[in-house]
Amino acid sequence: MPVPADPTVLHPMPEQPRVVLLKPLVKSPLIEVGEYSYYDDPDDPTAFETRNVLYHYGPEKLIIGRFCALGTGVRFIMNGANHRMDGPSTFPFPTMGGSWAEHFDLLTGLPNRGDTVVGNDVWFGHGTTVMPGVRIGHGAIIATGAVVTTDVPDYGIVGGNPARLIRSRYDDEDIARLLAVAWWDWPAEHITAHVRTIMSGSIADLEAAAPGIS
Repeated sequence: MPVPADPTVLHPMPEQPRVVLLKPLVKSPLIEVGEYSYYDDPDDPTAFETRNVLYHYGPEKLIIGRFCALGTGVRFIMNGANHRMDGPSTFPFPTMGGSWAEHFDLLTGLPNRGDTVVGNDVWFGHGTTVMPGVRIGHGAIIATGAVVTTDVPDYGIVGGNPARLIRSRYDDEDIARLLAVAWWDWPAEHITAHVRTIMSGSIADLEAAAPGIS
């Protein structure tokens, strides 16, 4: 029987220590990552939680689905980066201490866009940035250097600063079929048996390979 890859190992490619699986890496209760999603960084991929998820003071979460590929330098900017913009200065005086801390109420109630949510099978190019509260759909592709400020549809390809929809990978009917088959939720053994179909087959092939279909 074909053997699935092990989702619990930190370095799935021992000869490439720059690649880490994120699920066995992350410790923060504010970050959730699905199995097999990985990050690639030649410097220190194990520092993902501190170098790539920024201003993450809670309570919002970063949620990343299964089978996502994150290129070097992907950054998630979280809601803690917000500053007041309704007065003359945006400087966060109370955080600097001293008697300025007495005015900490000025920093409460800042806009919060909620959780940042990434679907399954999303590919992030080198150096992309995702702003707070963005929802990125299943099967999306984020181009190198993109700054994602708004939600990305399922199977959309976006790029630029701010990121714009370049095109969709499939038409609406085919996207609905792909979402219905949801191959990323298949048991690992079943995925293993149908890797070639998942990577290079047609949508009809994928539907025919789905569990319970003979």
